[in-house]
Amino acid sequence: MSTSTVSASAAPLPSPAEPSPHRRGGVPWTLVLRLAAILAGVVVVLIPVYVLLVTSLKGPGDASAARAWALPREWSFENWAQAWQALSPSIWRSVQMVVPATVISAVLGCMNGFVLSRWRFPGADIVFTLILFGMFLPYQAVMIPLMQMLLGAGVPNGIPSLILLHVVFGIPITTLIFRNYFESVPHELIESATMDGAGMLRTFWSIALPLAIPGFVVVLIWQFTNAWNDFLFAVFFSSPANGPVTLALNNLANGALLANYGVSMAGALLASLPTLLVYILLSKYFLSGLMQGSVKG
Repeated sequence: MSTSTVSASAAPLPSPAEPSPHRRGGVPWTLVLRLAAILAGVVVVLIPVYVLLVTSLKGPGDASAARAWALPREWSFENWAQAWQALSPSIWRSVQMVVPATVISAVLGCMNGFVLSRWRFPGADIVFTLILFGMFLPYQAVMIPLMQMLLGAGVPNGIPSLILLHVVFGIPITTLIFRNYFESVPHELIESATMDGAGMLRTFWSIALPLAIPGFVVVLIWQFTNAWNDFLFAVFFSSPANGPVTLALNNLANGALLANYGVSMAGALLASLPTLLVYILLSKYFLSGLMQGSVKG
């Protein structure tokens, strides 16, 4: 038997790892604290949802501020039926407004982001800065000029005006997101298309647009949520007869049905369901799209 074999067999076995002083029963106390903090945050966030839900299922005599935390004495969906009857026309108008406004602003932002990230024309940084200036412009400060411009241009009040406004005011944020996203795309892909003789439009359509799907997910969720939840533009540029669901919900809560809290709570849940479903179904893609556009490749 060789010396190396004897020394290897005589080598002491590794001792088991010492238990960490931060463990109690095999679980790190830092993990317990993180889980407790997350659970506390979830409870705080869900408290208003709980109150909304249980109140929406109470009858007129049962829905009151004194019994806000209590479960319904008798479970009823009558409040949901009344809320749907009052809000369904405005929900459909919101869909008619949000879908085109979201898609148009996303497409325009994608084109702007591609040009500003890949075509370094003279003054590109100045143009990009001026576009971003729209993100920091207080909407309240431009309501009167906007109203005069739309009236002078003959844009109909209601959904057409709201579509135009959400497209215009959505371009800055969509341009920023897509510009950052295209900056993370390897330059070799664009250069190879250029070497093959593709022009800017062909490169955008065949190379950049398919690569921008994660960016589109981020922008579509962002724009959909902002347009659906908007109330300021709805107050100035529409009426209860031709406005979105946020305006109808405000009239429902401040109208004759105010004494029936259940109808107002059911209406609030109905109005928030579309954005809630969008986040539940696409939140994974939203976060991954943000991360892909945050690091340069």
